[in-house]
Amino acid sequence: MATGTGVVFPDTGGGKRSTSALGRAVVHDALDPVDPVGAKAAERETNWRQGYLHHFRRLVEAGLISDDAAGTIARAGLDSLHRQMRATTPDGEVPVGEIFTQAPVDQPLETVTVHGRAPRSRELTVPFHGERLRGDALQRQLDVWTVTGAMEPSAAEAVREVMVNPDWLQLADQRVVVLGAGAEMGPLRALLSWGAAVVGIDLPRPDLWRSVLQVAQSSAGTLHVPVHFGSGVGDERLDERAGADLVHDLPAVADWLTGLEGAIVLGNYVYADGATNVRVSVAVDALTCELLRRRSEVGLAFLATPTDVFAVPAEAVEQSVRSWRRPSPGMRLTRPALRTLSGGRLLRRNYAPGSDPGLNDSLVPQQGPNYALAKRLQRWRATVARQDGVAASLRVAPPTRTRSVVKNRALAAAYAGAHRFGIEVFEPATSNTLMAALLVHDLRSGRTPDPTPWREEAYAAVHGGLWRTAYDPRSALGLAVVLGLGSARA
Repeated sequence: MATGTGVVFPDTGGGKRSTSALGRAVVHDALDPVDPVGAKAAERETNWRQGYLHHFRRLVEAGLISDDAAGTIARAGLDSLHRQMRATTPDGEVPVGEIFTQAPVDQPLETVTVHGRAPRSRELTVPFHGERLRGDALQRQLDVWTVTGAMEPSAAEAVREVMVNPDWLQLADQRVVVLGAGAEMGPLRALLSWGAAVVGIDLPRPDLWRSVLQVAQSSAGTLHVPVHFGSGVGDERLDERAGADLVHDLPAVADWLTGLEGAIVLGNYVYADGATNVRVSVAVDALTCELLRRRSEVGLAFLATPTDVFAVPAEAVEQSVRSWRRPSPGMRLTRPALRTLSGGRLLRRNYAPGSDPGLNDSLVPQQGPNYALAKRLQRWRATVARQDGVAASLRVAPPTRTRSVVKNRALAAAYAGAHRFGIEVFEPATSNTLMAALLVHDLRSGRTPDPTPWREEAYAAVHGGLWRTAYDPRSALGLAVVLGLGSARA
């Protein structure tokens, strides 16, 4: 560990580190080469915490001009983040990417390997409502999810391809690095159950590692864990020694991952609250760039949040328009009154008929601009990586009842009432297994990514219905909260 180091926001004067100033500047810089008017509007936004929604939408709209425009926005946004975000070292602050040469590693990391003892799961099964779906039952559920619009048809096709190729599951020739080993949405549990070799990195917290190590020991896989040199490397009390802090231990983590043998897939499943989410996401992106510089065999993996802005295919627009035109009897009676009383703000159409592509804006104001920026930079990195010839799996994951969601009362209530508007909210075990299967498909199928960035993001998306519902998601959010309040309390 390099003492006194860490990824921080830039000093904006007087010792202040403004997250809003950074967000404005990054969005301005990302838009400027393609949409100078949009860039100026972002730069002049005086209420970033509420006003960011429009500017994050414009980032996607401007990228639809051409494939080159989308790539230009992604590169400019990433360049801006790396230019502005700082890393503290014993000798002062440096641009974040320079931490690997400017901060000495005083405590190197070494590896402890945990071998599971269970037999390998040799078929794809998906937890769902207390059961494990397999075979025909899983096929039928994939049909249901496709018909209801919870996932794109390409997602069901990809899962089916994994089902008929169960040998893909073991990933015998790859090591998946799970950054955020304890993350509820991460693939660690599923990959280990299939017999994969996984490298797990997460904060040095004994409670977290006790859970992760129990999963590994009861699995069929192999888990490689970082511990600080000299802290003891035996299995005894490993939970108290394991882990590394990506915000503060970046040089040590980079050196450790550089020394791993064979091909690796660097999977980003990190999450933190508030501004720390941006710090850890930028730390991971700096680590990504450094590993791509040091190693030849590196692939990338990400999960995109469904509560963002996406261009969506015409088929999704058509299903949404059909739903709008054929509301349920109850909605047919109440919708006109609600729209009139709200001045048209409630229950707006999701898309104008005939939009191709449609623009789905599912940004949730309660999640805030830091969450939006942290997730957007991952999409930018996937776009740039693919254009540079680096394999990158980025799949849209469904709305899920994770701990980080349900601890927010408004979001918990919205999720509880979302089914009234055709949105399915998934349980964590269902989500993380499905997304792990889609990762396996990306790594094994040999599919060539679509060169158009928005189409590649839309491929195999599991958005829970946000793309195909009749209503603009934010225009239904307040009603979902009200309808879900009783369920959320229960």
